[in-house]
Amino acid sequence: MLGACRGLDPTIFYPDRDDDADVAKQVCAECSVQQTCLDYALAQREKAGVWGGATERDRRRILRQRRRSA
Repeated sequence: MLGACRGLDPTIFYPDRDDDADVAKQVCAECSVQQTCLDYALAQREKAGVWGGATERDRRRILRQRRRSA
């Protein structure tokens, strides 16, 4: 399967501010590999961009919550 982002302008997924990530998040919301993408970004500690519908701030929050519940 291919991600919904394939062929799109990559700059959509690297907004200057998290508040400008709505377009990327909408693309991710329709994607069949969204969870796989997010899992990859979390495992690799991706620092920039929107991955699996999550911004860098979102991913940091997810990782903190996982550490607390572990």
